[in-house]
Amino acid sequence: MKGPVIKNMLAVGNHPSEGKCDRPLLAVTLVLAALGLVFIYSASSYSAKVQLGDAFHYVKTQAIAFALGLFAMIGLSMVNTRAVKKLSVPLYLLGLLLLGMVFLPVVGVESYGAKRWLNLGFFTIQPSEYAKFFMVMMLAYFSSGADMSKLGNVFVMLALGGAVCVLLILEPNMSITMCAVAVIFVMLFACGARIKHLALLVVPVLLAAVLLILLEPYRMQRLLAFLDPWKSPLEEGYQLIQSYYALGSGGLFGVGLFASRQKYLFLPFAESDFILSVIGEETGLFGVGVIMFLFLTIAFRGIKIARQAESRYDCYLAVGITAVTTVQAIVNAAVVCGAIPPTGLPLPFVSAGGSSLVAYMGAMGILLSISKRRAVYANVKTFSGKSH
Repeated sequence: MKGPVIKNMLAVGNHPSEGKCDRPLLAVTLVLAALGLVFIYSASSYSAKVQLGDAFHYVKTQAIAFALGLFAMIGLSMVNTRAVKKLSVPLYLLGLLLLGMVFLPVVGVESYGAKRWLNLGFFTIQPSEYAKFFMVMMLAYFSSGADMSKLGNVFVMLALGGAVCVLLILEPNMSITMCAVAVIFVMLFACGARIKHLALLVVPVLLAAVLLILLEPYRMQRLLAFLDPWKSPLEEGYQLIQSYYALGSGGLFGVGLFASRQKYLFLPFAESDFILSVIGEETGLFGVGVIMFLFLTIAFRGIKIARQAESRYDCYLAVGITAVTTVQAIVNAAVVCGAIPPTGLPLPFVSAGGSSLVAYMGAMGILLSISKRRAVYANVKTFSGKSH
């Protein structure tokens, strides 16, 4: 059986070593979440005061989410991933159910033409933030017991991930859908799918993306605004232009903390999707570089944890969680600086959004749990093909 392309990540024997959790990963997670609270206040204080009568509205909501996320992270870091593996299928099905419920009347909440939230009475949640991690758990569960060099198993993985993507695009939520597709490909690559099989899938995926853009006029308008935002400076191109102004004003070291001018109702969604623009304006290229370095650290620590994982399931789950986090951070940064067409996508840990923060901190808890258990390794060529 062909082994995964990430070398030395498969354990030999049943003698994992218990250890402490990955402290750099824990530290980076807490630092990002703390920075999020600071910049959410900076980006939203004026708009929240004007529109909601409370300058601390978004900060209070995020602080509650931070407390819940911290509880989830600590709790999940103590749970053995063998138990998590047993819940992979039920949680995957729950994710599909929650994504489907957004289309139901009463409980489904529509905002800006999209149905992405569930009203649970005292609070709302965004199922997509959890469903993408449940998808990763399911993909890790399947691939850990399958020969991914076989094309049939690749199609099964695509079907499992595709079910989530279909529900996401129906919301519609193309940004999360594209991130989910990228994560699926990363996991297929890491799990040992043949390069030629992946190459065969690239063209259909690109064609599907083009078709989705052509089917929805607003997506085409966003694409045209991306190509030349100054053709519609007060409409589709407005947000991107304001992001340019924010980043340009920041220069190398920024205009100073809490001194952003774009947050005064110039930049839409400054506290959420475009919070990196405010960070760039207030702390400059240096501040943005620090934020991206922190995400790069998560990527490196996640890969290291995957390489040292106790089992194939843990390895693939670590890869998936790391991929979800880093892919979304990269896409958000690319949107803010105009490298790709504008799309609504929060920056993990930093953007305002309770569902996102709790989901990501919970996922980091699982990653920390995996990091506690390391195993003895050998070259993948010696791997027998059995899941540990």
